[in-house]
Amino acid sequence: MPASPDGLWSIGELSERAGVTVKTVRFYSDRGLLPEAARSAGGHRRYGPDALDRLRLIRSLRALDLPLPQVHRVLAEDEGAGRALEDAVAGQLRELGQRMRELRWREAGLRLVHESPVEERTDRLRLIGAVAGPPGTDALARFWRGWLPPRMPARAVSAFLERAVPQPPDDPTPAQVLAFARLHAFVAGPCTGSGSGSGTGSRSGTGSRSGTGTSSGTGQPAVHRAGAHFRPAVLYDGLAEAYDLAAVHVLRGRAPHAGEALDCFVSAYAASYGAPDTADFRRVLAGRLATDPRIDRYWELTAEVIGSKDGRPVPTPGAAHDWLVAALTGQEDGRAA
Repeated sequence: MPASPDGLWSIGELSERAGVTVKTVRFYSDRGLLPEAARSAGGHRRYGPDALDRLRLIRSLRALDLPLPQVHRVLAEDEGAGRALEDAVAGQLRELGQRMRELRWREAGLRLVHESPVEERTDRLRLIGAVAGPPGTDALARFWRGWLPPRMPARAVSAFLERAVPQPPDDPTPAQVLAFARLHAFVAGPCTGSGSGSGTGSRSGTGSRSGTGTSSGTGQPAVHRAGAHFRPAVLYDGLAEAYDLAAVHVLRGRAPHAGEALDCFVSAYAASYGAPDTADFRRVLAGRLATDPRIDRYWELTAEVIGSKDGRPVPTPGAAHDWLVAALTGQEDGRAA
């Protein structure tokens, strides 16, 4: 279709060339995305040849689900060659990735319900219905923030949360969806002051054995009540290093034993108390740790959420702590013998 003598097209001619309806052209024109070149004597819109390329670009951007304000910013930067297009595409990729994660969690949840025994379906449906997909970790973080010593610096709290709070996998199995839902129910349950359980339990301890070593109503291990000179950041910085050392032994299936990991573990407690690492200190510490409460279920479920590495479970801080306590207890038992 040749252009008019003035080189301009009517709205109908432009829509025909672009393969869209007149209503579409008018819509984008009214919103300032497709400026008209002139108006006819009768007040009808006229468009120059460059309007065709601009209209095609608008349709391409809209096909990417970009909202109109973003399309406007892209068009304002040299027909989409600027930073606005890069930012818009990056934003759409993030949004699409989030939606895909949501769909994968929904699919795994549906598979879980579908594959569950009939008598367990209702309970499991309630569990997974209580968390979003993919779920957030705010409830788990609150669980630990309420448990950690009140004078912990923000840096130390963040470092601990990175280790203690498992991130939901992007592509979960039905078992991981169930484990995370159970973990969410665990931290949302009441603090009973006892050890492990299938749904709720004590909000204290970093290991995995149950016990009753807290004072009434605190739900906290004895070290958190060590007095004004207790330095919690020193303790948890040292524990992080000790857990890393112990995790190697846990991963390789080695029995708890004395060595660098145990020395680092005891040193963390001694430094936080401002006390020397002596035989008497180790004996007292072993007694305190043996009576501190644990939360088996939290770490068991965390291990299920994390999954395996090279076919072997990834050691959690709870598993490393338990290994170290067992190593300390074994050392003290050996001295007593």
